[in-house]
Amino acid sequence: MNIFAENLFGEVPKVSSGNLVVEGELDTRHGPILYLEDVSVSFDGFKALNHMSLYIDAGELRCMIGPNGAGKTTLMDVITGKTRPDTGTVFFGQTIDLLQIDEPAIAQAGICRKFQKPSVFDALTVFENLELALKADKRTWQTLFYRLNGEQRDRIDQIIETIGLTACNHQRAGILSHGQKQWLEIGMLLMQEPKVMLVDEPIAGMTHQEIERTAELLLSLQGQRSIVVVEHDMEFVRSIASKVTVLHEGSVLTEGTMDEVQNDPRVIQVYLGG
Repeated sequence: MNIFAENLFGEVPKVSSGNLVVEGELDTRHGPILYLEDVSVSFDGFKALNHMSLYIDAGELRCMIGPNGAGKTTLMDVITGKTRPDTGTVFFGQTIDLLQIDEPAIAQAGICRKFQKPSVFDALTVFENLELALKADKRTWQTLFYRLNGEQRDRIDQIIETIGLTACNHQRAGILSHGQKQWLEIGMLLMQEPKVMLVDEPIAGMTHQEIERTAELLLSLQGQRSIVVVEHDMEFVRSIASKVTVLHEGSVLTEGTMDEVQNDPRVIQVYLGG
C-alpha cells in the first residue's frame, strides 16, 4: 500500500532535525532534485547497491532498467527511507537529507512511490479514492468533521480528467480494469502533490491500448514533477524516456538515450542478450 495510506488517520509525521529546512522549502536552484552519492547497501554480504551515484533533475522523466538483482528495488527503498544505506549520501534538493528522516516524513516532504501491484480501495468509488488521498490534515478529529470545499472538488475532478477516468467517476474501484486501477493509483499519488514520483513497472499485465494510454499519462506529467520509472519493457521505455539509466550489480553501468544505451557493448553483454 502507498506510504500515505499507511498514515491516513494518524498524526501528521514530525520531521526530525538535521539538514531539513521547514516544509515547503525544497531547494533545487543549484542542482538536481534528487541525488545519491557513493551509496552502498549490503544484505548478508551481498552488495545490493555498490557505491552508486545517481542524479535526477527537477521535472525529468527518467527510466531505470537492468537485470534482476541490479539494485532497482533497493534504490527505491533507499530513496523512500525503507532501507538505510551502509554508506553514502541521499539528498532531496540541496537542503533535505533523506537519511535523517523516516518513511512518513519523506512522503510528506514530497516523494511518493507506486508499487507494481495497484493498491486502491475496491469498495470506494474513483472519486472517493482520490478524496481519501487528498493532501490534507488526516488526524482523527479533523477527519470526523472533514468536508470538501469547492477548490478540493475541482482538484479531484482535474486529476480524474488527467488519468482518463471521468466516465468512471462514480464507479467502484473494484470493477475497474487492471490498467484503470493503475491510473487511479497514479491519481492518488498526484493528490499528494508530490515533487518526485517513483513508479515500479507500471504496465505489467496491461493490454496494448492500456500501455499506450499509460505512456501518454506519464509523458503528460513530466515537467510538473520528476518521475522515475522502473520498467523491463524496452519498447515502453523507448516511448517515454529521453534518458535511460542502466543498473548492473548495484551500480550505474551507463546512462543516455535509448539508442545510446541499446548500442553500448556493456549493456548488450549484461542485459540485452548480445
